[in-house]
Amino acid sequence: METPKIFESEYRFCLILWDHEPVNSTRLVQLAKEGLGWSKATTYTVIRRLSERGIVKNENAVVTALVSKEEAQKARLEEMMEETFEGSVPAFIAAFSKSKKLSRSEVDQLKALIDSYEED
Repeated sequence: METPKIFESEYRFCLILWDHEPVNSTRLVQLAKEGLGWSKATTYTVIRRLSERGIVKNENAVVTALVSKEEAQKARLEEMMEETFEGSVPAFIAAFSKSKKLSRSEVDQLKALIDSYEED
């Protein structure tokens, strides 16, 4: 099953939810106000929209995520890779490594990851 698209502002909201779930919707309104500056109406609108798309569940005023943080991150990355790098992992890594100096440890981790795929 494909992960439903989560837009940027929804993702920031989900970060709060993932850190506190399961959470009472009243408490979630307070957290969204503190963290995002959202009004009560905005928060309930986002909860409703995310519920309609199967991203969260709001049952008995308790909100829980139906999509994990890892699933959302993977879907966002895949979308960005496709849109920006035409799905090319080497092009992504080349662009990333040119914009950020990789530490020796990070280079070693990437090599280990690549080696693990070659073993399969």
